[in-house]
Amino acid sequence: MSQITRIAVQMDPIERINIAGDSTFALLLEGRARGFEILYYTPDKLSLRGRDVVATAQTLSVRDIAGDHFTLGTPREIFLRDMDVVLLRQDPPFDLSYITSTHLLEKIGGETLVVNDPASVRNAPEKLFVMDFPQLMPPTLITRDKAAIDAFRAEHDEVVMKPLHGHGGAAVFKLQHQDANYGSLYDLFATSFREQWVVQKFLPEVKKGDKRIILVDGQPRGAVNRVPAENDIRSNMVRGGAAEAAGLTEREKEICATIGPELKRRGLVFVGIDVIDGWLTEINVTSPTGVRAIKRTGGPDLAVAIWDAIEAKKSESQKSESPKAEA
Repeated sequence: MSQITRIAVQMDPIERINIAGDSTFALLLEGRARGFEILYYTPDKLSLRGRDVVATAQTLSVRDIAGDHFTLGTPREIFLRDMDVVLLRQDPPFDLSYITSTHLLEKIGGETLVVNDPASVRNAPEKLFVMDFPQLMPPTLITRDKAAIDAFRAEHDEVVMKPLHGHGGAAVFKLQHQDANYGSLYDLFATSFREQWVVQKFLPEVKKGDKRIILVDGQPRGAVNRVPAENDIRSNMVRGGAAEAAGLTEREKEICATIGPELKRRGLVFVGIDVIDGWLTEINVTSPTGVRAIKRTGGPDLAVAIWDAIEAKKSESQKSESPKAEA
């Protein structure tokens, strides 16, 4: 029997999502199928009042009909400690607003299961957490120091530059050998981003695709290959990338086996990793996508696997919290 009856979802405005590709919507559809009561709120409706984490939320009914995919109830205040599960599913940018929400949600951790674990989300930015596994990655530099970038470019010739906390393929640039745009691009990044940024050896095989692999509680459960549009190096589907059915190579299984135990240890139930030509480039933990694309290209419905893992986790936590039987 399910240990879950009421869930809350912290996400971006539901009227703006593209349901054809939105993984949060897939999770909500499966939650509806399981009979959960769903309460919805946006991050700006989250508050901390003394020790209580509260939100102005609305009951949410969802249906898989484009243009008519939701119905909302009357706004009311809820205490998140009263929820069985909170889904942390707002999209990046991973900024101070996002970080603050993880601090607030962390305060209900002993009472309500938050997926993904907010402290682990905060401590595992996509392009920094991946650096814990340099043996799986292409040569990568995190810096804003021009001399360091110059030396890296001299060593690796063609490179990609992108914001450290960027998302969705935005502001990703390929630099050719002796690229005349480099100076201007450096100036643009230096004025646009206060933090360091990512400089990575360019992988020519990206033209064949950037594979998104979904891991559920540390185990690989499905994948989709995202092929860039013509004359673009970005394979993100929001940037015109095309989704293709995909399995896992031995190298990709090795990557998953290496990082999986750490994902599980950190309470990162739903994770998407990006692999290009056998090289790990990102570990996405904030609001991974890919669930609907995997199903659409003939793979499994991973919303089922994710909720199965959440229910198992909830059951385990309730068993550990229950008083021990008297001897």
